[in-house]
Amino acid sequence: MVGEMLIAQEKYLEAGIHIGTKIRTPDMTPFIYKARQDKLYVLDLKKVDDRIRVAGKMISRFEAKDVLVVASRTYAANAGAAFARATGVNVREGRVIPGFLTNPAREDFIEPTLVIVSDPKGERQAIKESCASGIPVIGLCDTDNSAKFIDWVIPCNNKGKKSLALIYYLLARETLKARGTIKSDDEFKVPVEEFEERPEDLVDEAAVEAEAEAKGGSESVEAAKQAPVEDKKE
Repeated sequence: MVGEMLIAQEKYLEAGIHIGTKIRTPDMTPFIYKARQDKLYVLDLKKVDDRIRVAGKMISRFEAKDVLVVASRTYAANAGAAFARATGVNVREGRVIPGFLTNPAREDFIEPTLVIVSDPKGERQAIKESCASGIPVIGLCDTDNSAKFIDWVIPCNNKGKKSLALIYYLLARETLKARGTIKSDDEFKVPVEEFEERPEDLVDEAAVEAEAEAKGGSESVEAAKQAPVEDKKE
């Protein structure tokens, strides 16, 4: 159907994919729908949707091994890693080390033909090196980001856990459809929750529920979920 969104509008709203910051850069002005009373800028959902759709087609034109997702923040790393598992592309998590795209002497040197950045502010080095190497860049850009040296902007809330998960979920689904790996949305079986958490985190939660149920039913499950746990090192 012409004009139909990739996912129900309510899902976009629930994920907060359209909620920007209180800062608006000139580059992002064309993607902004309005400013709320609390001075947060709101992105145009139709433009967000259109840009994700086109980005999926763009990514599908490259060999998976030649695509690199850069994700310096935890939420982006979780979502980016799930995208990589679903599509077979590479992902670079954590702080961007200078030279990883331009210095062949480095052990972590990589030569992608397409780079996807999750946060242009935190990943400026990746954008700079991509530009120097002639590598096109797709960027997830919030209202406060510069789009300089970014070839295709996906306007979005690039800070929220649910927002990033939904963006990479849709990008994965659209990429696989454009490749012909799947023929419809229904054939994409990876739940969006896997883009929010690490698989091991999801397994741990399931284990907690199973153990609690064995010990005393649903009340114990809730107690187990609320019990303090040791912090995991990233």
